[in-house]
Amino acid sequence: MRAGKSSVLSGKAILLLCVASFLAGSLVFSSRGTKSSTTTALITATSRPAPKTQSIGRRAISSIPTTHHHVEKLSTQQQLVTNGCDHQRRKKLTEMGSGDVMEEVRKTHQAIQSLDKTISTLEMELSAARTRISRKTQQQQYYSSLDHDLRKNSSNSTSSTSSLLQKKAFVVIGINTAFSSKRRRESLRDTWLLKGNMLKKLEKEKGIVIRFVIGHSATPGGVLDRAIDAENAEYGDFLRLDHVEGYHQLSSKTRLYFSTAVSIWDAHFYVKVDDDVHVNLGMLVNTLARYKSQPRTYIGCMKSGPVLSQKGVKYYEPEFWKFGEEGNKYFRHATGQIYAISKDLATYISINSGMLHRYANEDVSLGSWFIGLEVQHVDDRSMCCGTPPDCEWKREGGKTCIASFDWSCSGICNSVQRMKAVHSACGEGDGAVWSNIVNADF
Repeated sequence: MRAGKSSVLSGKAILLLCVASFLAGSLVFSSRGTKSSTTTALITATSRPAPKTQSIGRRAISSIPTTHHHVEKLSTQQQLVTNGCDHQRRKKLTEMGSGDVMEEVRKTHQAIQSLDKTISTLEMELSAARTRISRKTQQQQYYSSLDHDLRKNSSNSTSSTSSLLQKKAFVVIGINTAFSSKRRRESLRDTWLLKGNMLKKLEKEKGIVIRFVIGHSATPGGVLDRAIDAENAEYGDFLRLDHVEGYHQLSSKTRLYFSTAVSIWDAHFYVKVDDDVHVNLGMLVNTLARYKSQPRTYIGCMKSGPVLSQKGVKYYEPEFWKFGEEGNKYFRHATGQIYAISKDLATYISINSGMLHRYANEDVSLGSWFIGLEVQHVDDRSMCCGTPPDCEWKREGGKTCIASFDWSCSGICNSVQRMKAVHSACGEGDGAVWSNIVNADF
């Protein structure tokens, strides 16, 4: 009896301990996920003895493995689906985000470029305005020789000069000349360069301004200067610079020409040409008009000659060492007989004239001023045709040249004697300049 009772008590004690263990396990692991709780409960249930409920126990025990496997399978499938959705969502977001970011970067870059260009333009216009003001007195002095009314009526000189300084034009053509080149100037006036009222009409109706560009002698007011004054009084086609004339000062003269021209005329283009070169004005203007919408343009026959380091030779370059080893060539630049630059570049020269370096050769100097800028270099071979028969054949073939000269002479050889013959053989016709595409609106 005692032994049986003891056996019964031991069974109850074991059952109570199992229940207590189950409850304790449930409390400890209740904070885990659904899968862990379910699995723990199921495992605990399988270890609990269940006398008197054998049929239920068998059914429960037989269903436990199935339930546990089902939970694991569902959990695995759910995880796979979740991971797949997350992957697709992350991929889509990444692709959309990348596209949106790139679009924003592109728009921002365009806005910065536009703002940068606007600021640059405003800075140049401001500096150009300051330059015009600083040169006002100087221009009054030189224009007094061109307009007798300015000298007779000093009270109106300021307003008259201001009107001149702000005059609009399509192109300003500066013909580089010297005191000793009067016959060359006459040969141009007798051929492609208009004179008198026709020159004024060309300026007024077509916006084409043409001037011989010259400075003063080492003794201002001397015989040479008075001769130019007299010639200017007759033709009115000079632009006088505050510059001492000299062949080895061409870089300085060119720099001053562009600075002065841009302070007087608000033009789209500024051209420099030598006084021994033949020019077809209509072809020149039509060519420039094609680049009117491009703000920083440098047009001419681009070349690259050797850097001459030997003293005494023509075109000797004292600073040859800057261009590398002996035998090197210059960077590409427009040949000096004729070239054109846009307004922005002329303004750039005017603003920075004090720090622009001058090499021995004028065309090299100009090219060096633009070499590090965002400038469009236009290599136009029609600006460096040879004299007849070269330019004549091209005209007959329908490709009239803009300019003609002899490379061997850096201009037309014996230009005074030959200019009329070149004009007759290679000229575009007297009416061409009046039928060009540039109108009064410039």
